[in-house]
Amino acid sequence: MATAITLRNNDFMLAGPVGSLDHYIQMVNSLPVLGPDEERELAVRLRNENDLDAARQLVLAHLRFVVHIARGYAGYGLQLGDLIQEGNIGLMKAVKRFDPDVGVRLVSFAVHWIRAEIHEFVLRNWRLVKIATTKAQRKLFFNLRKAKKHLGWLSKDETEAVARDLGVSAREVTEMEQRLSGQDVSYDPDPADDEDYAPMAYLPSSDADPAEAVEREDWSADAHDRLDDALTQLDPRSRDILARRWLTDSKATLHELAAEYSVSAERIRQIEASAIGKLRTMMAA
Repeated sequence: MATAITLRNNDFMLAGPVGSLDHYIQMVNSLPVLGPDEERELAVRLRNENDLDAARQLVLAHLRFVVHIARGYAGYGLQLGDLIQEGNIGLMKAVKRFDPDVGVRLVSFAVHWIRAEIHEFVLRNWRLVKIATTKAQRKLFFNLRKAKKHLGWLSKDETEAVARDLGVSAREVTEMEQRLSGQDVSYDPDPADDEDYAPMAYLPSSDADPAEAVEREDWSADAHDRLDDALTQLDPRSRDILARRWLTDSKATLHELAAEYSVSAERIRQIEASAIGKLRTMMAA
């Protein structure tokens, strides 16, 4: 499948649609690696002069490192091209924030930004339901995922060892292991999928209690009867105004009723308010 990888941020854009992902990787690997002096010179130009061409050269020279890092996340079932794209975003953020006076190479600084963007992408797209929402859970997710490449279900000793290494409880390690081993299940699958045990078939409804359903029906019927009885106790004009203002689909306006009863619209409003007050008193009795 053809892959187009586009690098963007607010200040500059590198666009390079290529014929395939393999061709893209071959292309970035052919770009020259910068020496320390050249890298520092470009970084200084970017910082002091906002030289976007210098930023472009810094990004291009480090695209190969993004590919290398992204390959390490290929086991999550996501497209390598998407992982590289997210890593490229992290690289550009790193280039924008890189300080050449600190004394470290850009690749050492950028690796954390690259991994952060890839981590966010993996967590957003690995499952429909979020598997890790806190910082501790994210750390556990990626570290446990690496361990699971070499281990089956963790034994008690292995679980406790992982918990000690990551600073979490053994229970959290076990819960994350169960999440990693689980699969997304459609709540309401297509009948053609022939899924007999979808959650919709066995999860209880919050209003499925027969006793509560009967209670709701009885309350509704009683309220309806009391409303009918209260309406009959109003004078005909008040009852007619309420019915035409609230109990019909085509509600009459205050001015329409005012013209019919030869009073002001304000008087109709007062009659309406008084009738509603009487109904509330009678319904509460």
